[in-house]
Amino acid sequence: MLVTWLISVWMAWGALGSHVHFYKNNNQDGRCIYSFAVPSKHEDSCTGLSEVLISIQNLQRESKAQQLELESTRTRLGLLENQVNQLHGSQVRRTSLSTVDLLQREIESLKREQAQRDIQISSLESTINELLQDKSALEEEKKRLAEEKNELERRLENSIEEVAQLRVSHCLQTREGSSEFLHSSQKVSKWDTENLGYQEFKLEFAEVSASHLIEESTSPSPPSIKAKEQGCGTLVWVGAPVTFHRADTITGKYGVWMKDPYSNETIWRVDTVSADVCHVFEYDDMDEFVKSYPSKVHVLPRSMESTGTVVYQGFLYFQRHKSRILVKYDLKNEVIAVQKELPDAGYHGQFPYSWGAYTDIDLAVDEIGLWVIYGTENTKGAIVLSKLDPETLEISQTCKTNIHKQSVANSFMICGSLYTISSYSSPEATVNFIYHISTGNTALLKIRFENRYRYSSMVDYNPTEKKIMAWDNFNMVAYDIRLSKM
Repeated sequence: MLVTWLISVWMAWGALGSHVHFYKNNNQDGRCIYSFAVPSKHEDSCTGLSEVLISIQNLQRESKAQQLELESTRTRLGLLENQVNQLHGSQVRRTSLSTVDLLQREIESLKREQAQRDIQISSLESTINELLQDKSALEEEKKRLAEEKNELERRLENSIEEVAQLRVSHCLQTREGSSEFLHSSQKVSKWDTENLGYQEFKLEFAEVSASHLIEESTSPSPPSIKAKEQGCGTLVWVGAPVTFHRADTITGKYGVWMKDPYSNETIWRVDTVSADVCHVFEYDDMDEFVKSYPSKVHVLPRSMESTGTVVYQGFLYFQRHKSRILVKYDLKNEVIAVQKELPDAGYHGQFPYSWGAYTDIDLAVDEIGLWVIYGTENTKGAIVLSKLDPETLEISQTCKTNIHKQSVANSFMICGSLYTISSYSSPEATVNFIYHISTGNTALLKIRFENRYRYSSMVDYNPTEKKIMAWDNFNMVAYDIRLSKM
């Protein structure tokens, strides 16, 4: 009640200003009495007590209304605070939910990454297992190669010992017709391409008329009956070359590889890029040849010239260096069996094939026997074909052709007929001429002959294998052929 009254007084004070006066006195009972005096603006004198009471009641009602309004304001303020708190809580919850969603998405992403890593780890483990298997296989291969290396070293040591022995016994002999003293152990660095004539030159075909170059001679005898029994005929097709081996050093750019028609297994090889060609490599079979494992190295007592060498009936036949002398060398006993000069034959660059390299004298073997292909001054370089007695190297038959030797790249014999090749380097070369001994006539041919490696320096026929063997720019190749029926 006192509060209400004080509020009323305060309101009256605010309304009337400083003209209000408060009084404090004790009543008869000793109680404190507060009173105040407010001058009226509208009344000159005081009204009655009833009117004062009415005014006080009005003031009390107004004070109560204001108190109610204050309480209402407080209530509304509380509601507003609750709403603010609720709104803040909702935002927090929304934020929490958003954060949860983000975390869930991150977890899903991590799970996917983990799955990918598991796949990668599985793939890596598989790769590691494969590599371990490859490693095991490589170790086995390494072990096998080490064994082969040891075997090769053993064979090489044996070959070196044989070479040393042969060098002492053979290579110190004096060269006939020359004051030059050469050792069989000369290195490749000694050969001189300028002096040895390894130039590569090409010549246009110039057929030499037989009426101007060929002297009258007795008619050649027909091929033997034995040749017919061996399935002889005319060449009609040459297959694609099959490569068996490739030389590893510069000495193997040109060379010759051979099989004896009377031996089904043994192979011989000669690298001819050298100033002193006297090494002949012998291989037990094709397997050893492909692996380049020679079973023996022959050191010839006389150096050879050109790629016209052949092996026939256990003997090596070759042209001696810088001479027209033919040599028959016993491969089994390792001695020279026969030496014979080839009358009037050009040598050392007089009448070579078109690719050069002193290929003046070319020995060949076919179903008929042993032949030699060469040129002479009398024929002005046209090919002369002579059949040799393999025992004595005596000439048993001679034919003079009208094919200029320097116009063809190489030649070979099949069934008693001479065949020539148009080019040593063109991949589209042909077997372009055939000379029939039986008729003495030359005929044009056009049988494809592929120089796969663009430099064929040796071409020979093996009558037992029925194949053409060739040396093409470091590569030893062979061709299947087809013959017509006689």
